[in-house]
Amino acid sequence: MRAYDENKLTNIVLIEETDIFLNADFINQEQADCIKNNLPVFKSQKNLLLRLAFFILGSLLYASICGTISIIGMQIGESYFRFCFYLFAIIGWAAAEFLAQENYKNYGIDDAFILGSILNLGIAIGITSDQFELVIAIFVAIASFLLYKRFLHLLSLLAFCFAASVTFFYALLEIGTIGKIILPFATLLFGILFYLFTKRKLAHLQHLFYHKGLVLGNSFCLILVYLSCNYLVVRELSSQLLGVYLEPDQDIPFAFFFYFFTIAIPVLYLVLALKTKDKILLWIGVFCVAFSIFTIRYYHSLLPIEIAITLGGILLFSIASFSIKKLKNKTSGITFEVDKLTQKKDFINAEALVAVASFGIKPESKIEESPMNFGGGDYSGGGASGSF
Repeated sequence: MRAYDENKLTNIVLIEETDIFLNADFINQEQADCIKNNLPVFKSQKNLLLRLAFFILGSLLYASICGTISIIGMQIGESYFRFCFYLFAIIGWAAAEFLAQENYKNYGIDDAFILGSILNLGIAIGITSDQFELVIAIFVAIASFLLYKRFLHLLSLLAFCFAASVTFFYALLEIGTIGKIILPFATLLFGILFYLFTKRKLAHLQHLFYHKGLVLGNSFCLILVYLSCNYLVVRELSSQLLGVYLEPDQDIPFAFFFYFFTIAIPVLYLVLALKTKDKILLWIGVFCVAFSIFTIRYYHSLLPIEIAITLGGILLFSIASFSIKKLKNKTSGITFEVDKLTQKKDFINAEALVAVASFGIKPESKIEESPMNFGGGDYSGGGASGSF
């Protein structure tokens, strides 16, 4: 099912772990180089800017191939446009297979062909089904998942997550008014079930190269759970789907629940992130907090925006200052001590400078003993001893 060699996929994970241990000074550069030289891997591009450049280059190459075929296919007539996008999708998949055989992975060019294949399939299904959204979402979800399983392409998995959610969304809309009414609660249940599924898969992971994909799916489910019952999302969707117009002083049904959910979920995410030391969950919790503040302010504006931002900045600065002062001397549990396994040296040094400048945190220094041994010192002077 996979286009790549399983040993090389595992080697990618091992090399990433090697870099982490090298950064934490558990191994030296010579040992790291020795490990990397004995682990064959793919031709990949770690520099994001270069990868983006190769993606643009691959997109131009893909477009030129499809354009050349279209010039020839136009001679067939109008019927050509009914199936040409299926042909373009097949070309994208075939090019991705060729690049996989040539040992390219996450290089940029392969990203262009894989994502282009998904896009062309979606356009083709849209033309065939007369733009029936549910059918388009189903086929895009299936194609994205197959491409992820085949090439372990994380962007394809992200496309699958979106397409699967859209499929569920349109499936509920097809039910009618009942589906529109239960949409928030059904989406909440849908997100929780998939979160538990990915969490269980992570707990019983057999192949290391699936870890990033499962983490991505798990994170997407957390965001979906929050947005499913966010007050702003539910209210705006209710007005769009049910055609209900609400005055500024009116509320949707179960408004108390949605307000509570909008405030409680970010707090829950932050507490769990601190308890489990999960940085991804912490960032998601911060995003949810920011969106919750935006949601409440969108409907209940108590202060002018400039005053609200200023007070918010003062509050966040105070919380950060208080937390650092309380945690800077702790060596276990939740602590301000740097994590050598996950933090790069450059960032550690930068954080130290910011901490010293902002909060007056001074590094502990040990007074070195003098290399010169003095005498007895019975009288004054470092080497005086009472006799000449």
